[in-house]
Amino acid sequence: MVNKQPSMLTNQVIRDGLSYILRGGLNIKNGHLPNPGHQVPDDFFGVCIATNSDPATDSYVIKQLKELGVKNVRLDFSYDDLDKFTERFLKTLLAEDFHVTLHLLPPYEAARNMESAAEQSHWRTFLKAVLNMYGTQIKQVEIGNTINRKRWAGFTLDGFLGAWAIADTEIKSRRIKLLGPNIQDFEPLYNISILKTLQAKNQLPDVHTNNLFVERVSEPERFDHRIFKYRWASIFKYNLIKKSRLLQKIGHDYGVMLTASSTVFWAIYRIERLLEDGAKKQADYLARYFTLLAASGSLQQANWGALICHREGLIDDGLQDADYPALERVAHYKNVDGNLKNYTQQPSFYAMQTVVRYLSGAHYHAAIATGEGLEIHHFSNHHQQIHIAWVTNGRTAFLQDTYTASTLEAAKMLQLNGEPLEKNTALITETPIYLIWHEDSAIETKPRPALAKDLAIHIHIEDLQYFQFNEAGWKGLILAEDATEATLLLQSLHPVQLQNSHKTDALRLARNAIWTIEDPRDRSRQLTVKQPVKMYPHKAFLDRFKPSKAKRSWNGAMELMRRGITTAAPIAYFEKIDDKTLKQNFYICEYVKDDCSIGQLFSAFARGESSFPNLSPENVFSQLAQFCHKMHSRGIHFRDLSGGNILVNILSNNTLRFSLIDTARIHSFTHPIPLRLRIADLTRACHKLDWAGRKRFMQIYLGLTGRQFTWLHQLQFYLYDFKVGLKRTIGRKGFKRLLRRFKGSN
Repeated sequence: MVNKQPSMLTNQVIRDGLSYILRGGLNIKNGHLPNPGHQVPDDFFGVCIATNSDPATDSYVIKQLKELGVKNVRLDFSYDDLDKFTERFLKTLLAEDFHVTLHLLPPYEAARNMESAAEQSHWRTFLKAVLNMYGTQIKQVEIGNTINRKRWAGFTLDGFLGAWAIADTEIKSRRIKLLGPNIQDFEPLYNISILKTLQAKNQLPDVHTNNLFVERVSEPERFDHRIFKYRWASIFKYNLIKKSRLLQKIGHDYGVMLTASSTVFWAIYRIERLLEDGAKKQADYLARYFTLLAASGSLQQANWGALICHREGLIDDGLQDADYPALERVAHYKNVDGNLKNYTQQPSFYAMQTVVRYLSGAHYHAAIATGEGLEIHHFSNHHQQIHIAWVTNGRTAFLQDTYTASTLEAAKMLQLNGEPLEKNTALITETPIYLIWHEDSAIETKPRPALAKDLAIHIHIEDLQYFQFNEAGWKGLILAEDATEATLLLQSLHPVQLQNSHKTDALRLARNAIWTIEDPRDRSRQLTVKQPVKMYPHKAFLDRFKPSKAKRSWNGAMELMRRGITTAAPIAYFEKIDDKTLKQNFYICEYVKDDCSIGQLFSAFARGESSFPNLSPENVFSQLAQFCHKMHSRGIHFRDLSGGNILVNILSNNTLRFSLIDTARIHSFTHPIPLRLRIADLTRACHKLDWAGRKRFMQIYLGLTGRQFTWLHQLQFYLYDFKVGLKRTIGRKGFKRLLRRFKGSN
C-alpha cells in the first residue's frame, strides 16, 4: 500500500493566508502599474544552468553565458552531485568569476521523508560538506524547490520547515546569503504562511524567492484569468507587475526586504497549443516579461531557466518531448541532454542578450503607455534614453500616432535581437522594439498614444511586412515583401480604381460583390476582391458600431494565420474615411483554386454519390474533424462555418488541405473556445450531411475532446435545421422565392 503524500496546503497555511488577505494585506493602490523612478540592479538578470558528463559542455555553457552578457547563474546541486560532473562544473564557474546562486536540494525521496531524524541528519551532513568546500566562494544559497508542488518537491510542510531550520543554521553561521522558500507561480497563501512561520522562529531568508510564472496566462501583460476567471480579470487587474509588487509587499510585511524570481520560462510546446511560431513567440514573451519586471521595481533579481532545453531553453538541445526528464526542470535542473553538436541558439537567446545589454543597471523613468494593450517603457542607460515598445498579441499601433516626426527621425530603432530595425518601421507590434536617443534628446510623444483601433495583424509572416495607406480620403494596410511590391500592388488595387471595377462577371453578387482581378506580381495568378454592396436596414444600423466589413475580413484572416489555420492569404484592405453607407470598403486576398468545398463533398455523401471516388466519408470526416478541433482549440469561433466556406484541395495520398474563406464574422479568443460555441460552428458545417454522416463526424470530433455525441448535442443540430427552414419559408429567402414564383406565374 502506497502512502499518500500530505499536501503543503494545510489548514494552518489557509488560516494564515486568509487572515492576511482579510486584513487587507493584498490591497495595493494601482498595484498593476509600475513604480516610476528607480534603478534596475546591475545584476538583475540571471539564468539557470546545468551541464553533463562531457567536459566540453562546461566550456560551451561558459561561452554562451559570456555571449549573453550574464554573470548571475543558478546551479542546482543535490546529494549525488558531489564528486560528479556538477561539482566539476561548479569549480569551473567559480574559477571564471561567475556569481553563483547554489540551489541546494535533497532528492525527492529524501524530501518526502524529511520529518525523520535520520533524513534530517543526512541533509545536515550534505549541507556541511558543500558549504565547507565552497562557502567562501559562492554568492548565495537557495533552499526550497517548488515546495508547493508536492509531486515535484516531495516536501510536507513540517518536513520543509525542518530542512529549512537546519539550512538556516548552517548557512547563516557562515555569513552566506540565504534565499527561499521558492514558491511556484503566484500562490500567495504559501508565501504568507511560510514567512510568518519563519519570522516567528527567527529564521527568515535574506531574499524571498518565488518562481513568478505567468506562462499559463499566456502573455506577460495579461490580467490573470485563473484568479477570478475571464469576466473579472480586468477588474482585479492581477497582472505580472501587480503580482511582483504583492510578493514584495508580503516579504516586507514579514521582514524580508528583498524579493527575487528564481526561474521562469515559456515552454514552446505550450505556446504552440494556441499559436504558431512558438520559438519566435518565446523570444517576444521573454523580452516583454523581463522589461515589465525591470519596470516594476519590485525584484532584486530574475532568472530564466533553463539555459539548454528543447522545451523551454534559450538553446535547443535538439531532442523531442519524449526525451524530457520525468521531473520538471523547474523543480530540479539536474543536467542537460542531447549531443553538443546539435545545440542551437533560439531567438529567445538573442532577445535575452539584448535585454541584458540595455536594461542591466538602467534607470527606469516611467511608463509612456501601459495596461491597455500598448506598452512603452522609458529607461536610460549608457548615456542613452531607451523606449521599449510593444503591443499585446495580434494588435498594432502606428509609430506616427505615438511620436512626433522629429522624435522618430532622431531615434535609432533596434529589433528584438539588437540588430537595426529595417522592416515594419511604421508599426509597433507584439515583437518589442527598442527606440534609442541620446541622453540629451527631447522625446516628444503624441497625447494619449493608443492601439490602432480594431485592427489585427500577424507579425510573424516570413519575408512580408505591412505598409500603411492613407490617401484621398481612404485608409488601410497592404501586406507586401517591400515598398516596391506594395507600390506595384497599389497600382492595381487602389480603392478609387476598385470603385470603378467591372462586376458583371462577379463570382458572387448578393449582399457582397466578389470578383477576381489579375495579380500584378504574377499575371498567371488571380486575387479576390470583396465589397459590400447591399445593406439591410437592421444590418446597416448594427454594423455602424463595428469596423468595416473589409477590416473585419482582414482581422479574421489575420487571427486564423496567427493560429496556423489556413485561409486565403490577405493582401490588403481599404476603407473610406467617415463612410456612412458602410459599402465603401474593399478586402483583397489571394484567390484559392480549390478542388471542391466541404459543402459539395457532404452533399455528395448525403446523396450516396461517389463524385470523389478516392475519398471515403470516414477519411474526410477524420481530417476535417482534426482541422476544426485545431481551430477551436486555438481560440477561433468562426461563426459562419458553412460548407461553402471550407475549401478543399486534394493532395497526394488523399490528404486534404482545408482553406477557410469569408472571415468577417470570426470571434477570436486567447484560450480554447467552449463546447457550445464549437457545436454552433459544426451545425453549420454539417448542414448538408445526412444524419448518419453527422453522427459519425461528430463522434470523431468529440472523441478528440474526450466526449460523446449525446442527444443534447443532436438537439442543437435539429434547432439549426429548424432555423434554416424558417429562413427558407418565411425569412428573406422565403420571401424572395415567393416573389419569384409570383412573377413567374404572370
